[in-house]
Amino acid sequence: MARYFKEQDIDEFRECFYLFARSGQITNLDELTVIMRSLGLSPTIQELISYLKKKNGKMSFADFLDIMHQHSKVENLPNEVIAAFKAADPQNKGTISAKQLRNLLQNWGEGLSVREVDNIFREANVNNNSTVRYADFVKIACAPVPDYY
Repeated sequence: MARYFKEQDIDEFRECFYLFARSGQITNLDELTVIMRSLGLSPTIQELISYLKKKNGKMSFADFLDIMHQHSKVENLPNEVIAAFKAADPQNKGTISAKQLRNLLQNWGEGLSVREVDNIFREANVNNNSTVRYADFVKIACAPVPDYY
């Protein structure tokens, strides 16, 4: 699997894997869910069940790398988010008002707090009265968090 991931990524996967799979193997759906979501992926429950079934209910780290490779080919979160914005953009402007974006972030799905949205806006250099190019915003919002945070 080393041919599919950078060494730094494998180290991150290994650290997360052994943090949650203390026995050295993933043996249940909860462990697999926590590990993959901790690594920033968003597999569905059906995908997780399927991955665990493929490995007969037990998954070593090598098996986990295989699953990570398979899943990384099907999940592309930034493109999925941009597609959702485009679907709600009938004029195809490529922009959304900051006020509208704030409303979406705070009131849809799990809903972020005012403070969390303020932090995201500050990081993305978004002014509350501005118009936001959603493709640029998604790139910033989906970027990995720097190590110094």
